[in-house]
Amino acid sequence: MTPDEALERLREGNRRFVADQPVPIDISTQRRLELAKGQQPFAALVGCADSRVGPEHLFGAGLGELFIVRTAGNYLDDAGFGSVAFAVSQLGVSLVVVLGHEQCGAVAAASAVVGDNAQLPPALTRMVQPILPAAIDAHARKVPEGDVLDLAIHLNVKRVVRGLREASDPIIGDPVRQRKVRVVGAYYDLSTGSVDFFDT
Repeated sequence: MTPDEALERLREGNRRFVADQPVPIDISTQRRLELAKGQQPFAALVGCADSRVGPEHLFGAGLGELFIVRTAGNYLDDAGFGSVAFAVSQLGVSLVVVLGHEQCGAVAAASAVVGDNAQLPPALTRMVQPILPAAIDAHARKVPEGDVLDLAIHLNVKRVVRGLREASDPIIGDPVRQRKVRVVGAYYDLSTGSVDFFDT
């Protein structure tokens, strides 16, 4: 599947999700036995751990179709980057999607650190560290106060996308530069169910 074909498949799955016309998903014993022999996902997705943002549901995907890396705030640490590299180099995915979402709690926490000097417990401080640059950038721009979080969420997605597109590691960087792999950024609206692929 080409990157464009993979992206269109996700778009169509989301259109059906929004229209309450879900794609029938095969979770039969036969399908599970087939997947036990190996996986061939058509896309990799870097998403948030938020329970409201289940990628398979949003895109009408079934078992074995999406290779998903999830962390609060949809950023990539070393393990996450390695996971995406594995999907590209070993599983042959041609599309990587970085998916942020409305009202992201991790980005909101990073924004509170920047805007309100909030103090977080050590574990949460470590969690928001990679998100802080996007929060700083959002607060530095002249936007209405109510729009700062949404801007930070979008900027955070764009930072992760840029990191993958400009990766110096050839395992990801080379296929992206050769246009064999496409990296796109997207934003999920919790209330409408719609995914906006805003950074393609």
